Amino acid sequence: MSAQADTSPLSDAERGRILAGEASSDPCSGDANWNGDRPCADPRAAAAGQHPADAATPRASRAPQRQPVSRVPLARRGRTYGALDLGTNNCRLLIARPGPQGFVIVDAYSRVVRLGEGLMESGRLSEAAMDRTVAALASCADKLSRRDVRLTRNVATEACRRAANGSRFVDRVFAETGIALDVISAAEEARLAVLGCHMLIAADGPPALVFDIGGGSTEVMLVAPGSANGGDPEIIDWISMPWGVVSLAETEPQWRDAPDRALAYDRMLAKVTSLLDGFAARLAARGVGQGPGAVQLLGTSGTITTLASVQMGLPAYDRRIVDGALVDTDALLALCREIAHKSTQERARLACIGSDRAELIAAGCAIVDAILSRWPGGGVRIADRGIREGILRTLMARDGVWAAGR
Repeated sequence: MSAQADTSPLSDAERGRILAGEASSDPCSGDANWNGDRPCADPRAAAAGQHPADAATPRASRAPQRQPVSRVPLARRGRTYGALDLGTNNCRLLIARPGPQGFVIVDAYSRVVRLGEGLMESGRLSEAAMDRTVAALASCADKLSRRDVRLTRNVATEACRRAANGSRFVDRVFAETGIALDVISAAEEARLAVLGCHMLIAADGPPALVFDIGGGSTEVMLVAPGSANGGDPEIIDWISMPWGVVSLAETEPQWRDAPDRALAYDRMLAKVTSLLDGFAARLAARGVGQGPGAVQLLGTSGTITTLASVQMGLPAYDRRIVDGALVDTDALLALCREIAHKSTQERARLACIGSDRAELIAAGCAIVDAILSRWPGGGVRIADRGIREGILRTLMARDGVWAAGR
């Protein structure tokens, strides 16, 4: 079933009707596929128009130069596009066609693969992790073939960047699945994440601080608010930290006793905070303070969408409610600390966390805690969109079938 992609958040009234069970069902709601990561050296340069090359499926051709939508043949406007994001923890795919509100989702896929498991200690991708990931990518290749996708971009992020055997893994993936992975830089990762979610930035507000918490890294970007009016967003400054939910979680064991868990959380928090110090100083030099209201906060990742779901008391994940929601900062900070002090078994029993996220969520809480404590505000806007949506927008724009501002 195709579903119209959301490009604007629900109003509070609409969100309330869904919570009350009064709204009609959405084919994308509750779908794990929606719980959702470069050759260009600088995301600011990329945002100005220096786009990296697309990685295509073996039978795909390069995207033609952009031209006005009115001059694009109907056949091209009906072309199906793919966006694959292989992260340190998850493998995600979106397949879409151009639509009146941006694009229409044709198919989607998401699986926890833990590609970066053990990477911090060994410096290499393990055979078991590579096997799991190749199996997931084979499923993606099958979907791309069945949906007759002719143009796709398939990106891999921190795990493949960091691993000594990352290039060998990329070669194996192509040999066994036909998927050509593009190992992108942290800069391109930041650009795509912002491109995918910047429509949630209030154009009349202060600069936006966008954070994307991955499995092996976290990108934090300062984005000009006016970019939401149309065109590519302007990234003013950014930082990529080597701590994501997998890499940070692996610095601590799963402590059995509550006092040990509290100390472990403080150590993880300190690791992230120390890296944010320099970035905060850079922003201060630009006149961006750290007081309430200095920035508008926008979070994108499985961590922040999961925390928002728990904070809102949802019995199960519902993208319609979470995407675009504004969550109180103080309440979110309190929730992070509460979850971090629970045992793995207690976290697994919480709705919207479960066993898949129970071991990693405390590390995600520490990253969120460090960011929100540094830049407090009235609320955090939640985005269930990011790298894949950024890829789709880029591909469609270069094919002349995406209108700026949609």
